[in-house]
Amino acid sequence: MSWERAHHKKSLRLLEARDLLAARPYTAQELGDALGVSKRTALRLLEDLQAIQVDKEGRSPRYQLLQSQELSPIEALITHSALRMLYHHTPGYEPTYLSALKKLALRLPSPAQELALKSTEDLERRTLQQRDEGLAMAMVAEAWFKRQLIEFDYLKPGGSGRPRKSVLEVYFLEISRTNLGMYVVGYERNYRKALRTYKLSRMRRVRIIGEPGAYTIPQDFDPRQYLSNAWGVIGSSGGSPVEVRLRIRPEAAYRILEGGYPNLRIASRLPDGGLEVCITVGTNNDNFPLELLSWVQSWGSRIEVLEPANLRQRWLSEAQEVAALAKKDELEDHNDS
Repeated sequence: MSWERAHHKKSLRLLEARDLLAARPYTAQELGDALGVSKRTALRLLEDLQAIQVDKEGRSPRYQLLQSQELSPIEALITHSALRMLYHHTPGYEPTYLSALKKLALRLPSPAQELALKSTEDLERRTLQQRDEGLAMAMVAEAWFKRQLIEFDYLKPGGSGRPRKSVLEVYFLEISRTNLGMYVVGYERNYRKALRTYKLSRMRRVRIIGEPGAYTIPQDFDPRQYLSNAWGVIGSSGGSPVEVRLRIRPEAAYRILEGGYPNLRIASRLPDGGLEVCITVGTNNDNFPLELLSWVQSWGSRIEVLEPANLRQRWLSEAQEVAALAKKDELEDHNDS
């Protein structure tokens, strides 16, 4: 091993030791175990870290960084909540992503710290496809921060079945509130020549092209405005926004009244305890509120679509298909008995 490589490895260990000691006190043996080195090596690392405090109570001294800022309970809860969101939405294994999660976890007090570190272990056991998605995420992030173009193949659901090559200026990354998936928003240069939204898991063969600083994000681009009509993340990238009117049965009304649904307003309260609500939502290229459909269907018969006509027709036809399948299965079970 060359001197430069050994020096680099030691520097990385010092940084890792610093992060560990910033989170909580360690004995030299505990620090060595956490770093995968001997107690003697851990003691040498402690000597190199000047800003440490030593608690000499007990047989083994405990070490911790000076001026370490302990999180308040509410700060710890916010960090914990952010970690849970990051863990659930991560598209795949990526070493730097995993390292960042561990650093955040080490800021947490016990027992949240130990549980958070256990959760990150799952991210090290990903399939090859998920590793590819993790690599795509890393490339998209690098392109965004360096203002470089990315080129990728995109397979649109319900399309021709053939991937389309796209060249994108990355403007924003969004986490969908409905499925926790990561979506990339940007200006597509190759085909659409417009602002578009792409689901990261559908982006294939992502690669960075060109030099840094290849584009400038327009000052009038505001993700809040762009996504203002999004139920998930489609927002204004497809057709024009539409107003959807729904009738909510009494047994589901309480959940709607709890809030948390974007662009939803209560039009009227019904005598039986139900609700009529209106939602302004974005549409796809066919001016259909596709993102909202699956949410409506998840409520079963507790939500009825009133308007627009194309959504009501699609909702009714799919409900009738489900009912027909159930009836067919019932008849087949009856004939078999």
